[in-house]
Amino acid sequence: MAETSIVLILFGSFLVLLVMGAPVTVALGVAALSSFLYLEQNPIKFVQIAFTSVGSFPLMALPSFILAGALMEAAGISKRLVTLAESFAGPVTGGISAATVLACMFFGAISGSGPATTAAVGMLMIPAMVKRGYDKGYASAITASSGGLGIVIPPSIPMVIFGISAIGLSVPMEAVAKHGEFQSVSITKMFIAGVLPGLVISISLMTLNYIRCRRLGYKGTAEGWDFKHIAEAFRTGFWSVMAPLVILGGIYSGFFTPTESAIVAIFYTLFVGVFIHKELTWADLFRSLETTTWLSGRVLLILFTATVFGRLLVENQIPAIVAESMLSLTDNIYLIWFLIIAFLLFVGMFMETLAAIMILTPVLLPVTYNLGIDPVHFGIVMVCSLSIGFATPPLGENLFVASGISNISLEEVTVKALPFALVSTIAVFVIAFFPEISLFLPRVFGY
Repeated sequence: MAETSIVLILFGSFLVLLVMGAPVTVALGVAALSSFLYLEQNPIKFVQIAFTSVGSFPLMALPSFILAGALMEAAGISKRLVTLAESFAGPVTGGISAATVLACMFFGAISGSGPATTAAVGMLMIPAMVKRGYDKGYASAITASSGGLGIVIPPSIPMVIFGISAIGLSVPMEAVAKHGEFQSVSITKMFIAGVLPGLVISISLMTLNYIRCRRLGYKGTAEGWDFKHIAEAFRTGFWSVMAPLVILGGIYSGFFTPTESAIVAIFYTLFVGVFIHKELTWADLFRSLETTTWLSGRVLLILFTATVFGRLLVENQIPAIVAESMLSLTDNIYLIWFLIIAFLLFVGMFMETLAAIMILTPVLLPVTYNLGIDPVHFGIVMVCSLSIGFATPPLGENLFVASGISNISLEEVTVKALPFALVSTIAVFVIAFFPEISLFLPRVFGY
């Protein structure tokens, strides 16, 4: 009975505040504080939990990766990666739009953010597609849909947040008896596990893109591939291509941790921007620091309140109740996956990705662990599912960014983006039903 009251107070006040238009941070904080007062607990505990939530070493990667991404755009690294991807378009039907997906993969390997990937790639590729005769709506739709790869291709900010959310998480005793003691999720393992799922989603987007472009008559260049242009793009973009290789290569080889790799990325970008490309100015540096401060502060505020929210759920055994309720419906793992993915897709349409991960991880991770699902595999499926929310209304941040770049209505972009959301959803189910897609590379690298 007490658990029911807490659920009603927590989620009831949270949803009411969201409907009223309150920011997610305010809604989470007020809902958690209301529950503390209902339970007659000292509100100081609220502050203590919030303070300790930002004390973990892996969290240092968050502002560092944000700064690295901002600096790479200012240093010309992002622009050269997109140019290199565009050079591969050639005579293939839908080649330049397929190159847009490829560019989002490249940029995702240094950004870790969906909207940032959409903005950086869209500024260059949407005008290029329109110049080749593409409809503005379609060009915007493929860019917005591919932008979600920014959080799937490592390094990924949501993967860092998932790893932090799983720290200290408890699971039901029967799950421990069945599957052993629950281990905290390694962010390095998450990064390695995200590579193949990112490729699966990318291939699904490019396959649908080819089918739609063939139907719409969007052909490639008549003169074929220009190998001189490709060689020149690779020459000028060599240091840009090296950026993700340095970052991911160092992590995968075990030479440095994800947190350390973010610092390496910053210094690498400063070196390339100042001494090689010579495009990074003091104004760019200060603007990048300003962007990092604003985004990091926004994320940390959500983290403060979401951690307290999640702690209340765990302390009141809500995850165990959810697990028991779900397993009472069915113990078919495929049906459980269907319910979880459908729920995550719905949540992704209305809630910011980071907030959704911090709120739902304490609830859903024990359920999946009870079924014998690897926590890293679940984390990858969760991130992939929520990445689709970037290109689905009403929140759809990537849709807003792409429509702003192309200067067309949000409705037109949304309609043309929905088929890509559908094929991405099918790809997520494939990733969920075949765990080896996520777990093969970590095993190869000894994790």
